[in-house]
Amino acid sequence: MHIIALIIIGAAAGFLATRLMKIEADILTTTAIGVFGALIGGLALRGLIAVTGFAAGFVGAVLGAMLLIWLWQTYGPRRH
Repeated sequence: MHIIALIIIGAAAGFLATRLMKIEADILTTTAIGVFGALIGGLALRGLIAVTGFAAGFVGAVLGAMLLIWLWQTYGPRRH
C-alpha cells in the first residue's frame, strides 16, 4: 500500500511541480518526476515530516520534484 500512496502523491506532486516550473511533460515523465522528487524531498525533510505530518511530506515531494526539474533543465540533454 505504501508504494501505491507514493505513486499517487508523486503524480500529484509532479503535476504541481511541472506547472510551477512551467514545463510540458507527458504523464509518465510527470509521474516519474514526482515520485523521484518525493523520494528526494522525503529524505531531505524526514525530520520535518516527523514533526508536522502529511502536509510536510507533500511540500517535500513538491520541492524535491522542483529540484529534480531544475537539475534536469540545467544539466540534462540539450535541445537545439
